[in-house]
Amino acid sequence: PGARAWLGGGSPRPGSPACSPVLGAGGRARPGPGPGPGPERAGARAPGSVAGPGHSFRKVTLTKPTFCHLCSDFIWGLAGFLCDVCNFMSHEKCLKLVRIPCTSVAPSLVRVPVAHCFGPRGLHKRKFCAVCRKVLEAPALHCEVCELHLHPDCVPFACSDCRQCHQDGHQDHDTHHHHWREGNLPSGARCEVCRKTCGSSDVLAGVRCEWCGVQAHSVCSAVLAPECGFGRLRSLVLPPACVRLLPGGFSKTQSFRIAEAVEPGEGGDGADGSAAVGPGRETPATPESGKQTLKIFDGDDAVRRSQFRLITVSRLASAEEVLEAALRVHHIPEDPGHLELCPLPPSLKACDTWAGGKAGSAVISEEGRSPGSGEATPEAWVIRALPRAQEVLKIYPGWLKVGVAYVSVRVTPKSTARSVVLEVLPLLGRQAEGPESFQLVEVAMGCRQVQRTALMDEQPLLDRLQDIRQMSVRQVSQTRFYVAESGDVAPHVSLFVGGLPPGLSPEEYSSLLHEAVATKATVVSVSHVYSSQGAVVLDVTSFSEAERLYVLLKDMAVRGRLLTALVLPDLLHAKLPPDSCPLLVFVNPKSGGLKGRDLLCSFRKLLNPHQVFDLTNGGPLPGLHLFSQVPCFRVLVCGGDGTVGWVLGALEETRYRLACPEPSVAILPLGTGNDLGRVLRWGAGYSGEDPLSVLLSVDEADAVLMDRWTILLDAHDTASAENGTADAEPPKIVQMSNYCGIGIDAELSLDFHQAREEEPGKFTSRLHNKGVYVRVGLQKISHSRSLHKQIRLQVERQEVELPSIEGLIFINIPSWGSGADLWGSDSDTRFEKPRMDDGLLEVVGVTGVVHMGQVQGGLRSGIRIAQGSYFRVTLLKATPVQVDGEPWVQAPGHMIISAAGPKVRLGAARALFFHWPCHPGPLLPVHMLRKAKQKPRRAGTTRDARADVPAPEGDPR
Repeated sequence: PGARAWLGGGSPRPGSPACSPVLGAGGRARPGPGPGPGPERAGARAPGSVAGPGHSFRKVTLTKPTFCHLCSDFIWGLAGFLCDVCNFMSHEKCLKLVRIPCTSVAPSLVRVPVAHCFGPRGLHKRKFCAVCRKVLEAPALHCEVCELHLHPDCVPFACSDCRQCHQDGHQDHDTHHHHWREGNLPSGARCEVCRKTCGSSDVLAGVRCEWCGVQAHSVCSAVLAPECGFGRLRSLVLPPACVRLLPGGFSKTQSFRIAEAVEPGEGGDGADGSAAVGPGRETPATPESGKQTLKIFDGDDAVRRSQFRLITVSRLASAEEVLEAALRVHHIPEDPGHLELCPLPPSLKACDTWAGGKAGSAVISEEGRSPGSGEATPEAWVIRALPRAQEVLKIYPGWLKVGVAYVSVRVTPKSTARSVVLEVLPLLGRQAEGPESFQLVEVAMGCRQVQRTALMDEQPLLDRLQDIRQMSVRQVSQTRFYVAESGDVAPHVSLFVGGLPPGLSPEEYSSLLHEAVATKATVVSVSHVYSSQGAVVLDVTSFSEAERLYVLLKDMAVRGRLLTALVLPDLLHAKLPPDSCPLLVFVNPKSGGLKGRDLLCSFRKLLNPHQVFDLTNGGPLPGLHLFSQVPCFRVLVCGGDGTVGWVLGALEETRYRLACPEPSVAILPLGTGNDLGRVLRWGAGYSGEDPLSVLLSVDEADAVLMDRWTILLDAHDTASAENGTADAEPPKIVQMSNYCGIGIDAELSLDFHQAREEEPGKFTSRLHNKGVYVRVGLQKISHSRSLHKQIRLQVERQEVELPSIEGLIFINIPSWGSGADLWGSDSDTRFEKPRMDDGLLEVVGVTGVVHMGQVQGGLRSGIRIAQGSYFRVTLLKATPVQVDGEPWVQAPGHMIISAAGPKVRLGAARALFFHWPCHPGPLLPVHMLRKAKQKPRRAGTTRDARADVPAPEGDPR
């Protein structure tokens, strides 16, 4: 006696007998086997109906039309049923069908607690708060990983029910279930079960799986199988069971490499503790209204932080009515008979700390007045818990055991953590194992952070529960106790460190880091070295040391270079499904104005956030390292042509380390020209398409080959060369994908680049950027450089005489200058028809700005000069040069454009200037993804595009 196991598949469904309150006389719920820490409350209810899980429904008179949160229909007439805690509104006929739990008991229904990761506040049109169910009008918060939207005041009352995106050593499992999120569906969304409309733009209604996108009514969702197959994106998503990341003290934002937003403290709008009017708070009542406004604090922690909620009650209200109003405003589901309101002494209201009153202190103040007595009362009260001689405590298994959600154990003053473990193990079927192999773990399920603490064997549990209630009565409903195995997984954290000096050996990098941050050799080792990029990956076998290194390295500069520190998970590539080809996403948030930042957030929600990387935070190397052992993957680059070239260059440098040496690359163009995106049919620029449609297009795209070219820049100072001294500049190698311009073309790009560097805030619009190009072009319209007299050109070691030109352009793709065809479509027997995978470059000349404008207008084409695979250009004086839109001024010297691979050493590349055999084409072409001509089915139509559908027969993916 005293222990009871609730059997069922995982957590009990909302609305099942294990969740619903047992109603007694007068509509008050009496203690039952619900999942909450105590009995729930229910107000007035319709005859014969059952109050929803944890809701406190009461009949209300409506002064304006409203909608039912279950069926989304108008509530006609003058009556509806409203939950006093979460504002759930329902028809009388819909009450018995309510399955959505109240926010007061929602934490007890979470299967695996996972904290949320909130971004900066922003405006969200036609979105509703998940706690108070009201529309978000002022700047609000949203989770960067799931579709949770909240008012800032409602954050403390949200439960830790974010998506589980990786295994963390606690309750790991291979079977993935649907992760339902209520409301904020498109107005035309249709239920997967009944095919009727389940979305609404007027209320928080309907549910959607945040992995596969299946949408349904909350009632209909119970019919669907619990397992999730990730829908149409199954081949692109990185399954959570294949990612492992031990917590080790790192926050969610650090684990997902998300920039942390600085927000005010939870539950308050400022340091002064003032209570602004907002969801769950009421405006102070005037003395003439017959009502009074009280400040309600929840325990010592709220008093110390000056975080309170306001309630407005009648001056004639009883003490019980005031207490119930205080519990509702704080979303506390406990029995009011076990709680009380204690006045906050006036001398302590402004204090930063307070020891708190004794448990069981009288409700009556020194003047003999109490809340609801009709006399003048103190304006601040604290919710306190009365002492208990015994209590029923739920104990959850630390492993996801099918058939048992939790067991209930009665604890007394003599109950300790060890005695509870001994009592619970037989109920969980582990009696054959030694109890010394298990421990009791306390889990605090905060909305922003989930904290786990192993309790000492002799820890009295009743005292521990009283301590929690002393700090916050509501915290008890957000605290769980798990029986877990004592043998924890060995600590292991992978830290990526970038920005180090390039070209060092592993021993030199270890010594450099030891000098900078005093690394401990016993727990820190260098596992991977990327010498050419100046980056290493550290294996750390101590959580405290990993956290210390992360804090020190992320803001440190070594030899004048700012370092980057990232926490990387472990990819269990052996667990990937056979047909899986996950997508590695790189986003440049600085491209496309604010669109890059929005796309970064959208892709994190549609995919696993561990496969989405911000290029401004470490570049592409961390993502390529994470996917280095994945046998087959694809890449999506969101940015301009310069960003695409950056990622392709990093991909070529790390190709020999990848288990998938030739991943296909798709493009989402966010730049100004986007010439490569045009050629591959991804469009002239991103204009707000549905990110889900973009991912579906990537999944259906065709693989094509594209040449990549190596350019050796070997500058010589003429005076130094004559004196036999060293070179003025060291030689360097750059990679080219689209085109290389010398002369007027590069000069315009350089002027635009300098203007953008001076005022970057103005260059957020593609139209504005093109306007700047036109302006700088008009300024150069009469400029004459006589480029043909300043350079010399050799093609395949043959001297080529140049016509009178102002610009020389080498093109690899049939698009230049925002979509212009510089080569032209006329047939010419002297040259082969250009292709981007033919191993040849086309050389074209332009006579000036007017000629360039005519080419972009389709009136003329460029002057065809040559076609080949090896070129040597001699610059007789400093000349502007641009490669794939990145301009600079090149000193006099030589430029060699060849098909040599990216690993050619500088000395060997310079020797090619004198000894170069004819080469048929590039050694390492890259695999690109070209958008298919047929359009994929639009998302959000009759069936959500992410819903499960059978894969096409014979599909290699």
